[in-house]
Amino acid sequence: MDLDLVLVRAFVATAGTLHFGRAAEELNTSQQALSKRVARLEELLGVRLFERRGGIRLSEAGERFLPAACEALVAGERAIAAATGAAPVVRIDTWGHLYAPMRTVADAVPALGAVRWEPGPGRDWPSVAGALLRGDTDLGFGRVHPLPDGRDAGLTQRLVRLEPVDVVVSPSHPLADADALRPAELRDSVLWCPAELNRLDFLRRFADEFRITRRHDGPNLGLDHLIQHLCTDPEGFTVFPADMPLPDHAGLRCIPLVEPTPLYAWSLAWRESSRHPLLGTLLRGFTEAGRSRRWLEFNPQRDWLPDTDHPKLAVR
Repeated sequence: MDLDLVLVRAFVATAGTLHFGRAAEELNTSQQALSKRVARLEELLGVRLFERRGGIRLSEAGERFLPAACEALVAGERAIAAATGAAPVVRIDTWGHLYAPMRTVADAVPALGAVRWEPGPGRDWPSVAGALLRGDTDLGFGRVHPLPDGRDAGLTQRLVRLEPVDVVVSPSHPLADADALRPAELRDSVLWCPAELNRLDFLRRFADEFRITRRHDGPNLGLDHLIQHLCTDPEGFTVFPADMPLPDHAGLRCIPLVEPTPLYAWSLAWRESSRHPLLGTLLRGFTEAGRSRRWLEFNPQRDWLPDTDHPKLAVR
């Protein structure tokens, strides 16, 4: 049996939305046409891909079929690119957006040659891990940490950058005039978090390690929202990557952290069973950029990493 990729695309879109109407809009077709394509695919396969009582959800066969269906669509796109001579496409989902992950990707791009990037925003590492496992994206980039229940099984990661973080405070903070600060000196201050702390593995581990008990989190409403709170709280602070520029108008102080210097670990992640043909080239490009910019320097006597990040140091 030959698979018609038009039918497969209809299934994948419907599986992604679990709504025929929204999937039809995504594919710029009518709901009736989409439903017919899904029904035709089910007829050809001889299985029900969706359960349709009280809404729709994937059947057991649909759950099994979805990862392979996504791979088939990607393979079709690559075949077209190979035949037409178009530059290959790499889909990359990033997360940790307040820390500007695309800064690092942009630094590595010149070493990668003719690669067409399709960047996408990921909500967080668990959501990007899910997209990688489904075949919805080729690469993830951000801070990787272990997920509960082994939900990241089948994924591989490569550490590409260790970035020092600075403490950021308002001019009215009691420590604002310091040239450098130790993390332990922040114990009497309030840690402002850019999102819910249970979604911020690095900040949670940082606060636990240095016994910072006063913490304030909430929904991620963007950088300006976080800065506004810092500017109005003389006891508040947060941490940001040292190389990341902050708005000039904020008047905030960025102070290096020392003894130890916390490092934020940026990694690439991919699905090992569905490696992009350009993965080797991409990894070499990030390695070249990291070597010239000294991205992977680590001194355990000087620097601090969460325990979960230490095993990644052996993967270069």
